Amino acid sequence: MTTSPSTKDQKPGAARREGHPGIALTVIAACQLMVVLDATIVNIALPHIQGALKFSTTDLTWVVSAYTLTFGGLLLLGGRAGDILGRRRVFMAGILLFTLASLLGGFAQEPWQLLAARALQGVGGAIASPTSLALITTTFPEGPERNRAFGVFAAVSAGGGAIGLLAGGMLTEWLDWRWVLFVNVPIGVLIAVVTPLYISESEQHPGRFDITGALTSTLGMTSLVYGFIRAAEDGWRDSLTLASFGTAVVLLAAFALVESRAREPITPLRMFADRNRSGTYVIMLCLAAAMFGMFFFIVLFVQNVLRYTPIEAGLAFLPVTVAIGVGAGLSQRFLPVLGPKPFMVAGSSLVVVGLGWLTLIDPGSSYLGGVLGPMLLFGFGMGLNFVTLTLTAVSGVAVHEAGAASGLLNVTQQVGGSLGLAILTTVFGTANREEGEKQVADFMATASPGQKAEFARTHELPAPWSHEVLSQGISSSFVPAVAMAVLALAVAALVIRVRKSDLEALSGAAGPAAG
Repeated sequence: MTTSPSTKDQKPGAARREGHPGIALTVIAACQLMVVLDATIVNIALPHIQGALKFSTTDLTWVVSAYTLTFGGLLLLGGRAGDILGRRRVFMAGILLFTLASLLGGFAQEPWQLLAARALQGVGGAIASPTSLALITTTFPEGPERNRAFGVFAAVSAGGGAIGLLAGGMLTEWLDWRWVLFVNVPIGVLIAVVTPLYISESEQHPGRFDITGALTSTLGMTSLVYGFIRAAEDGWRDSLTLASFGTAVVLLAAFALVESRAREPITPLRMFADRNRSGTYVIMLCLAAAMFGMFFFIVLFVQNVLRYTPIEAGLAFLPVTVAIGVGAGLSQRFLPVLGPKPFMVAGSSLVVVGLGWLTLIDPGSSYLGGVLGPMLLFGFGMGLNFVTLTLTAVSGVAVHEAGAASGLLNVTQQVGGSLGLAILTTVFGTANREEGEKQVADFMATASPGQKAEFARTHELPAPWSHEVLSQGISSSFVPAVAMAVLALAVAALVIRVRKSDLEALSGAAGPAAG
């Protein structure tokens, strides 16, 4: 038996079926879609997860935060691992870990089991996502072909959220909430099988893993988030609340010390020396904090108060994704003409107005009258900011450091979202308790003996009393969200000084950064 020339001459690590760039791009885009989609597909299922596994509303935030904290905390380490160990190898490891975690999460019978699986999903996503973007640079030659690939990658990243909303609604309503996790399994297995066939291994580069920096930052932020969520249920004087905040201070201080001395830090602190870049990170931190909270609490409102089905809830959020897309397209088109600052100021102002409108939400609010309008303002404002912030983050950075600068922006978004959601949950928990005491007193004064007996058995208020409690908590939670958006607006107006001429050198870096 003779060996074909193509097989014999094949380089180690080369794809077994080279010359199929379309299939290679489909594999890379499918990975990114799965990771992005997972952030929203689970959101729609949250009320059903809460009922099935008996989460409290405050603890339910961990279903979101367990994923975003590990994803954001390890994202830069995942990109470094691809450079050192080989991007295809690391890409497949991330996909398989993400797939296994999705399977375990789908079978979860206890809250801790689901949260552990979500954290593991975040680790898998942090390994696979940055590597998938980097694989485009090694799979496609520089020029129009690579630019088209980046365009597909960016479109998938932008559209994944909308797909997740619809898919989450359909899977939850037609099958079960567990399928929002199970759906990843066949996709992940298929990607892992096809990857070595059509994607070649990248060249390995020597380097160091800043594991200490990754762990101290991730554990420090987790401890900080836990402190806020613990305070929502047990108060600010609780010993575990205080201990978690103290631990967070120690770990985050250790992180800063490690990064300042590391030869190859996971977070180059020099990136924060530029006022425009630092301001950009602060704006993204604040806006992401408000965005995660908005999605979380409005999902609960439309399903628990307005009684929307999961599919209706998914459809209810689609106008937000359309508004984000319109805002992003508008800013991308006119950035060369106006420069970035007008878009940051206008976008942040719209976010402030939209969130301020949501503080007025109550049980009598309808979707058209009290939810859709503020969500459209919010979405359009976020759209004006997304492309603008990405380009500003890499403005003035050497081309070889553009990935680190834009990667830090992504980390800021994930970590800021987790921290913001925790802060909003603390306010929600306090308002929920206070309003709950009032509504229980009102309920006991007017309820029938049968209703009182049912309450004594379940300790759950029926509607409309429960709607009053939930709505008061939600409207109160948007007050700190407004404060975060006001801070973003102040930074955009007073700190950012990027001119449109500063963006002219970004033609090489903007592609992957925008993706």
